[in-house]
Amino acid sequence: MKEKLISYLFEIITTRINTAKTAMDAAQEAANSEGKSSAGDKYETSRAMGQIDRDMFAKQMDNAQKELSVLEKINFKKTFDTVGLGALVKTTAGYFMLAISIGKLQIEETTFIVISQNSPIGLDLMGKKVGDKFIFLGKENTILTIG
Repeated sequence: MKEKLISYLFEIITTRINTAKTAMDAAQEAANSEGKSSAGDKYETSRAMGQIDRDMFAKQMDNAQKELSVLEKINFKKTFDTVGLGALVKTTAGYFMLAISIGKLQIEETTFIVISQNSPIGLDLMGKKVGDKFIFLGKENTILTIG
């Protein structure tokens, strides 16, 4: 199951990169193709709006590329005695994957919460062992397995 989750994470990030790149290119093309009109202000406004859109999509692409870089550096095959980056943690609250901030993902019948090690719950889980307790959504939970 962990392999499917990892594959899905890479697919999500690759899709984000491709979508942002396509949108960025389209925004740039729209800004470049805006014809000079007799109303110069309208032309300048349209070009400026196109540049703002392009910059927004460029930032989204940059963020997705950074997330991909983090994923590529994680050793998902490592065996864990304590919770660390790349661990799949089964708890009484469900499954947590410490990697990047994605949130809830459903694979087949199982829900996973993919979190960054720097998120509040990630920080709480880091270094814990099987049997250790932690608080999630105001409730005490227990770590059942670390894979």
